[in-house]
Formats: sequence, structure tokens, C-alpha cells
Amino acid sequence: MDEREADPIALAENLAARVKAGDRAALAQAITLVESTRVDHRAAADALVAAILPARSDSLRLGVTGAPGVGKSTFIEAYGLMCLAGGRRVAVLAVDPSSTATGGSILGDKTRMGDLAREADAFIRPSPAGPILGGVARRTREAVWLCEAAGFDLVIVETVGVGQSETAVADLVDLCLLMIAPGGGDELQGIKKGIVEIANLLVVNKADGDLAAAAQRAASEYGHALRLLRPAGEAVPVFAVSALEKRGIETVRQYVEARAHALAQDGSLARRRAAQARAALWSELGESLLEALKQDPGVAQLLPELESQVANARLTPSAAARRALAAFRNGGPLGRPA
Repeated sequence: MDEREADPIALAENLAARVKAGDRAALAQAITLVESTRVDHRAAADALVAAILPARSDSLRLGVTGAPGVGKSTFIEAYGLMCLAGGRRVAVLAVDPSSTATGGSILGDKTRMGDLAREADAFIRPSPAGPILGGVARRTREAVWLCEAAGFDLVIVETVGVGQSETAVADLVDLCLLMIAPGGGDELQGIKKGIVEIANLLVVNKADGDLAAAAQRAASEYGHALRLLRPAGEAVPVFAVSALEKRGIETVRQYVEARAHALAQDGSLARRRAAQARAALWSELGESLLEALKQDPGVAQLLPELESQVANARLTPSAAARRALAAFRNGGPLGRPA
């Protein structure tokens, strides 16, 4: 039978078996499938994810976030190589800014982690963020599961790096590492509600050359500030490192491994992942309902007029939204009564 005519569910299950066997090409293909926005791919993608669950319970999921230019890719490559030497198999999911023309990744972090990409026990996958805010892509969670099913026991999620609102990564990982660059003027500018609140450890990068002293000073200042911001007993360590010269990174790796082990031992890790799964359910419900709303014929017919009235200040956005929702309830694709 021609592969194009085959049952998509059977093809997905075959792909899942290849992923679990460690086939790297199959893993890349599987991530492409779950990231696809085509409606006709959704059933196969769902079958694929169902076939690879449950994900590995002994894996470590690490989020790495920080502003552009802080050196996330350089750090991740050095960190990943040290983890490989320690016996880990490393997957990196690098979420990149999206092209407005094609929707694809702009930066292509894989090209900036050449040494790590050449390792047999490493896998690097750049993915476009698309329209999703928060620094990660909509299907990053499923990509993490696929990497774990393929035998990678350390999955690093690198966020887009667009600012201090990238808190979505906390709902995907076991530990979140926030990277900071010294010498930006106000060293405490990063101490704000939001991204710092989700960080389990801070890393001040570029502690080398002319910035070495500034990096050590920034690490000290952040450490003092965090003791005031965080609740008593909730220690957040701050490390000064040089990703370029690979100094201080082994200390970070040892802390992450010890912290992850402690979370697994006291049950915190299981509780965290359960809470993340519940959050994922509500997130998916919201995004799926919005898609259904946009695709509803009645709503689609009404929206141009609503947009025109809102644009011309004849109707408030909230009132327009209520009218669209009423149309969806009365004749939506789910057939719900008004």
C-alpha cells in the first residue's frame, strides 16, 4: 500500500515505536508532526503522543531563560557537554523567534551549538515560537515527552529570550535557570516580579575578561536582593560563570543534579509535574476553544462587522466579544444550546 494511503493512526504508532527505539530521524519527524498546525495531522499527532506516554520518570527537565545576548546557547553547549561526560543523554529544545514570512525559526540555535550537535548522545531541535507568548512554543511539552521517550534523560528547554515575561517555561520543566549578563548599567534591573519569581537558580554569565569583576559584583547584588524578595527558607543560589571559558559551569551542573535528586526524593517533583499537567489541560482547553470559535461559520460571518464597529468606536471590545460568544453558543460546532 502507498504510504500516503495508509492509516495515519497506524503510521503514527509505527513512528512512536521508532522513536522509542532511539531513531533520531524518527524523533525529528515526530516533533514536526506534533508541531504541525494542519487539521488533518491532529489525529495522527494525538495518537503518536498517546503511544509514547508515560514519559520517562527519571528524566530531568531544565529550563534556561534570559534576555537576548546573555549567552544562553554558549552556556547550554558547555553545560550539555559536561552532562554528556557525566553519563547523561542530552536533548535541547531551542525555541526561536519566528519568521513573519514563513513561520519558521529565525536564529537556528543548532548552528551555534556545533560541538554539542556532533555528539551521538545529543539532540538539538530549534522550533519557532509562533504566536504563542511566554517564550516557548505551543507544542514544546509534547516535544519534551518525545525526547524522553527516545531515551534522552536530560531535556533542556531554551526560551526565545525576549524579556521578563517568559514565565511559561516554568510549567514545562523541573528547574528553571535564569541567565543574566553583567555590565548592563543597573545590575538590579532584572529583579522584578515575573521571571525572577520562577527561577530556581540564577547564573551571571560572561565572568571573564573586562567583565569578570562586574559579573562577581552582579552575582553578589542579586544574591542579596533575592534574600529579600523570596520567602524565608527559599534559597535561590546565584552563580558567576564564564560559558566561553567553561568556568563555573561544573558547579552549576552539580547543584542542578543535587537539587533535582532532592525534589524526586521528597515527592516535590511528582507534585510539580501533576500541577503542570493540570495547567496544560486548561491551557489546551483555552487555545482549542479559541480555534473552534474562529472556525465557527456563524462567528466568522459576524466578526467582520464586529471588528468594523470596534475600530470605529461604535462598540466596545468586551461587548463585541460577548456577541461573538453568544453566536458561538447558539450555533457553534459543538451544538450547545443557548
